[in-house]
Amino acid sequence: ITKIRELFSLPNVHYAQYTDISEEERTVIDNMLNEERLRGFRGAYLETAKQLKKKQDRTKEGENPQIENLDFEFVLFASTLIDYDYIMELIARLSGTTTSKQKMTKEQIISLIKSSSNLLEERDDIIAYLDSLKESVNGKTAKQIKEEYEVFKTEKYAKELLTIADKHNISAKALETFVNEIIGRKIFDGEKLNDLLAPLNLGWRDRTKKELALMEDVTPLLKRLSAGQEISGLSAYDEKI
Repeated sequence: ITKIRELFSLPNVHYAQYTDISEEERTVIDNMLNEERLRGFRGAYLETAKQLKKKQDRTKEGENPQIENLDFEFVLFASTLIDYDYIMELIARLSGTTTSKQKMTKEQIISLIKSSSNLLEERDDIIAYLDSLKESVNGKTAKQIKEEYEVFKTEKYAKELLTIADKHNISAKALETFVNEIIGRKIFDGEKLNDLLAPLNLGWRDRTKKELALMEDVTPLLKRLSAGQEISGLSAYDEKI
């Protein structure tokens, strides 16, 4: 964390302190710290920060100041420019035709998504959608891309639920209802989890193990579907998983 902060401060602080740098030297430095390379570092930093953020909820206040500051770090990396609509517009420009509008490659768009904290909850789905596309989107509009992406996300969500249900030998329909109720109310109900696992007829010890194993798979999906909104009661499983 400390090293990456120092890296991002170089162009804005340390670089500006040296007034005797020649134009040739400035060019070399600019090439080394170009925007695309910094975007790559920023993406790696945010991925690390995302993993550390999971530990934040389990860390007692004051135990690790660097982890406690991550919310502030996410704000620093947020951009008013890089939002959902902007990314959809960029994807719509992935066309084989030459236009006057500036275009980015698929890889550049993915790098941009990874470098912005605005899209932390959504980015895995958007990247998966991008990976499913050919280099050209055949002149589709941003509105059409949004509609297509929402269909892709719904289908992806259904496949994930089916995989989880099969893994834990429970009804996919019952699991879908369980997840939808949690997302709709933003409340985790332990009794509903008991009802979901009731058909397995497990003893209390085996049921407890099954609950933890199931919630380990379901919790990331719930957090993604809630788009960053808090789900009351879910933190209890964060501590156990």
